[in-house]
Amino acid sequence: MMQLQTRLLLSGLGFGESPRWHQNKLWLSDMSLRQVMAVDINGKSEKIIEIPAQPSGLGWLPDGRLQVISMTDRRLLRLDQGVLTEVADLSGLASGICNDMVVDKVGRSYIGNFGLNTDLKQRRIGPAEIILVTPEGKAQVAATDLVFPNGTVITPDGRELIVAETFANRLTAFDIKPDGSLSKHRVWAELDNNMLPDGICLDAEGAIWTAIAFRPEVIRVKRGGEVTHRINLSGQAIACMLGGIDRRTLFILTAEPRSKSRTAGQLEVVKVEVPGAGLP
Repeated sequence: MMQLQTRLLLSGLGFGESPRWHQNKLWLSDMSLRQVMAVDINGKSEKIIEIPAQPSGLGWLPDGRLQVISMTDRRLLRLDQGVLTEVADLSGLASGICNDMVVDKVGRSYIGNFGLNTDLKQRRIGPAEIILVTPEGKAQVAATDLVFPNGTVITPDGRELIVAETFANRLTAFDIKPDGSLSKHRVWAELDNNMLPDGICLDAEGAIWTAIAFRPEVIRVKRGGEVTHRINLSGQAIACMLGGIDRRTLFILTAEPRSKSRTAGQLEVVKVEVPGAGLP
């Protein structure tokens, strides 16, 4: 198994989530600082917009407009010429606090949530859904009976969606029908009991990089569960994304939950052999 070594690109984050490579920058949501930000390849950062109810999943419509999850009020928002507007109120569909998201090539958003009556401190986890929202704002439940659906990717052909079920220790796949609905709920990879997949990204060989929640580690796993690479980190892994000019830079968000500082989060990077693929 191959071991890789990261380097620090940026410190001073709170709790970074949902990294995305877009317009030659890494975009991310800082849940603790309640803002969406962008970071260039040299580590220079800028604030894009504040989200008072905590931002999470990010994605872009075909016309380039940013969409972002507002977590605790369970809304999908859109940034249009500097102004945030509501695309969909998900409070009637999402069992728990809304979380990560992937947006497909035609602008359909697939959104996970924490689950019914979930209490992370007590490790009490309830069933959750993936919600599908069209670019026009029509929302519907696309999949049910998931265990904390978290990081999500779509394959390059647009036919398969893969989601990390964090507290089920697995990656789960669905077929994407032409109308955007999901079918053929199945296991993509089972992980060991101590591996909780968090944020994920896909590479050109069809393998998935996943941050391992509550541990300072990121792994690369193939369909079926074979782990090919491990990366040890300085802090707790949260999420990862392949980007850079050739999409061979793996950006990794880490945090220090036990730190007394509100800005102990970091962004680490490492070069890998296989470039990123698919969405986000």
